[in-house]
Amino acid sequence: MKKYIKITMGALVLLFLSVACSNILEEEPRSIYEPGYFKTEKGVQGGLTSMYAHLRYIFGQGYYYNITLTGTDEYTWAASADGNFKDADMTSGGTMTPSTSRADVLWNQAFPNINTASGVIENAEAVELDPSLIAEARFFRAFDYFYLVQTFGGVPLDLGGGVLTFNTNPLRTSVRNTVPEVYTIGIFPDLRKAIEDLPDAPRIVGAATKTVARLYLAKAYLTYGWWLQNPNNIATYPEAARQDPDGHDAAWYFQQAYNVALEGINNPGTFGLQATYYDVHLAQNDRNNEILLFADHTNANEAFNGGISYGYANGEAPDNFASWMVTPQTENIRSAPASGGDYVYSLSSVQREAAQWGGRPWTRMVPPIGVFEKTFADKTNDSRYDGTFTSVFRGNWNKGSAPNIVTVYNANNLPVSVGGVILSFLNEESLTPINYADTLGQKLDPEKFTDNNKLGYFNGRNNVGGGLLPGRADYVISPRGINRQYYPGLWKIGTYRTDNGTGLGSPNGSTCRPFDIAKFSELYLVAAEAAVKGATGNLSARDLVNVLRARAGKWRFSNAENATVTTNTDRSAAMIAATPATIDINYILEERSREFFGEGYRWFDLVRTQKWEEIAGTYEIADAGSHAPKTFTRTIEKRHYLRPIPQQQLDRLDMTAAEKAAYQNPGY
Repeated sequence: MKKYIKITMGALVLLFLSVACSNILEEEPRSIYEPGYFKTEKGVQGGLTSMYAHLRYIFGQGYYYNITLTGTDEYTWAASADGNFKDADMTSGGTMTPSTSRADVLWNQAFPNINTASGVIENAEAVELDPSLIAEARFFRAFDYFYLVQTFGGVPLDLGGGVLTFNTNPLRTSVRNTVPEVYTIGIFPDLRKAIEDLPDAPRIVGAATKTVARLYLAKAYLTYGWWLQNPNNIATYPEAARQDPDGHDAAWYFQQAYNVALEGINNPGTFGLQATYYDVHLAQNDRNNEILLFADHTNANEAFNGGISYGYANGEAPDNFASWMVTPQTENIRSAPASGGDYVYSLSSVQREAAQWGGRPWTRMVPPIGVFEKTFADKTNDSRYDGTFTSVFRGNWNKGSAPNIVTVYNANNLPVSVGGVILSFLNEESLTPINYADTLGQKLDPEKFTDNNKLGYFNGRNNVGGGLLPGRADYVISPRGINRQYYPGLWKIGTYRTDNGTGLGSPNGSTCRPFDIAKFSELYLVAAEAAVKGATGNLSARDLVNVLRARAGKWRFSNAENATVTTNTDRSAAMIAATPATIDINYILEERSREFFGEGYRWFDLVRTQKWEEIAGTYEIADAGSHAPKTFTRTIEKRHYLRPIPQQQLDRLDMTAAEKAAYQNPGY
């Protein structure tokens, strides 16, 4: 009798394989695999293809996206947040539990893919699979283990069939390996072999290459070096001495991280830096040569988008719905459709649109004020603020409910034409006091205006609490006026579709953009961090950082102005001049946030460097409906540097209560 392994997303990690659709490679979606299938060429090819598909169940998945950012200095919970976000934020007490941690997304998806990779590797030779394709499987097995060990500590290398062996038999017990074992057995050897056998150029857009394998090997060396050094005495689990089985010290690993990152920079293959930061994230330029790996989605074919691409999506994997979490409710803005009389502010002047600046506003995550005052302090020379956020919202009412209205009346009862600025988040605090109070409007007679949208007494006449500055037709909110409901959106990962026509499109549908996972630019910052930690070579940390800072000083287009930049387009010299003579780890972390803000790196960065509590322990933000900042404190304990093993995994293990308790990370 044949044994069949049913594919169940989120099932017991020791039992199941995963498969889904992808537009990167041709594949045949299957509901079951039987173990003999991997002994055929078609089976091995199908398993390989599924590894790219599995990325969509992790990256772009909004709740996993949250766990990588909420609770850091980049994001806190926003007005519409539920427990998924408040537990991750840990404000006024760390309430994350094995049942509420959304790191379960990673656990449930990574292990099935690891088993699939082992199946491909074991059977590839029998079906004469090219070594470069086997190397892709090795890359993904190491890739998944790297994310797991950073998140949970030591994890199982034996899924039931032996260490790094394909498992075909259901098993309800598990043993966790130590962190050194995961790195030296499960990550480093696979990545080294992947670099040896992978091509310089991808066999198809988005496929693994030497360059992406070098990036992950450099990151793994860097992270393991920090683990060995352990500057703040953070506990590891399962308990293990901070000693390398191969006899190397932290300095050796930092040097290897530097060397491998420089190999990637000096041997880029088909990859490189885009000319401007804006071009890296422009939706029409997705899949550009700076992106080494992405979870793919497409607007071209619903079946191969990996989720619902038309109409109303529900925020479920494998959809890309990360951008919904960080989009504010600016569609609430109201303007007056006509001048004179009572100025009834009844028109939704910034309507929900399937566009990179907008999209669906779930309003679950908000950047603290420090992001705007400290991280992106220089908004004049450094294009990364403008290339990261949507800070200006323009009128688009003509695409929706009011196609015949040409002009609306906005702040100070001044006219704004279609495409004009309705709401601005200011770059700096205004020298002229902002009049927030005068936007409350007048209470009109409900009997006179029976339509609730025309009552005219919202939370401010404009309904978003925007303030007035003399002579300006746009409502304004300053950095210190940002609150948990209204804040700049995250332009860089925003919605983009090709089926909008001249209207609003389908803003409730899938984002349909690839979610970027790895970038060529990170090689520079990995090498720079290794240099700060003592690695030596031809390029200093300052040299490496300045490559990206010089690029950040080059302007091509301004999102805030919605116009091509034609004067003073190259501010690289000012950017380089502002770089400190001595680079320390805090400055590296600042640069990483400026370069990769909101992309899912931040929790890993703060945990790797053991700076989480120091950098993100307090933050400022105003409550929803307020412009008065408050200081909030997070409870970040040493135990929180590891996420809890998901409760559903423990429930499925056929082990004693004591064995399960020993399996769980301490403190959970």
